[in-house]
Amino acid sequence: MAVAAKPGYSCPYCATSFNTVDDLKDHVLKVHGTEALPRPEGYVKLTVNGQAWELEVAPNWTLFYLLHDQLGYTGAKTFCDRGACGSCTVIIDGRPVLSCMTLAIECDGKNIETAEGIAAAKHPLIEAYVKHHAMQCGYCTPGFVVTAKALLDRNPDPTVEEIKEALAGNLCRCGTYPQHPIAIIEAAKKVLAARSENTPA
Repeated sequence: MAVAAKPGYSCPYCATSFNTVDDLKDHVLKVHGTEALPRPEGYVKLTVNGQAWELEVAPNWTLFYLLHDQLGYTGAKTFCDRGACGSCTVIIDGRPVLSCMTLAIECDGKNIETAEGIAAAKHPLIEAYVKHHAMQCGYCTPGFVVTAKALLDRNPDPTVEEIKEALAGNLCRCGTYPQHPIAIIEAAKKVLAARSENTPA
């Protein structure tokens, strides 16, 4: 489990200061063994692409800032920074969410999936997007792919209209819109085929 922490943690029982949360926890276990382990304010646990993290976040940090600037998941992009373009979309507990409009502190206990996780899992969307040229400059592509993946997770056989509705919040300045349904339908066929192969007879 990866841990990121800032110095300056005080024991709530004896006011001794520590540089890390782990040092504070060790102290409480050794010196105050019968007391509850403290959890500093602003300290969250979350999972990103299967990697568990424990870290301190500032009250004003967005999830985008945490993922992109603190943890190095650069797949999510900042385009409008106003929740209007979809380029910063990530999946939280199965739902596509705009990370620029979500506070990091709200994500305690959440399971988050980014474009990097989707690519690492070799999801059929990646190959289909490349094959059907569903991007030009590529800046908006991670947001589209993440949104499409969330759609296929809940509806593995969507219609063109359902795809258009799901992608309605994602903007592309290059105008690649006609290619997205083509790529997603092809990926959906592969998702369905893989599910059929894994279904017991």
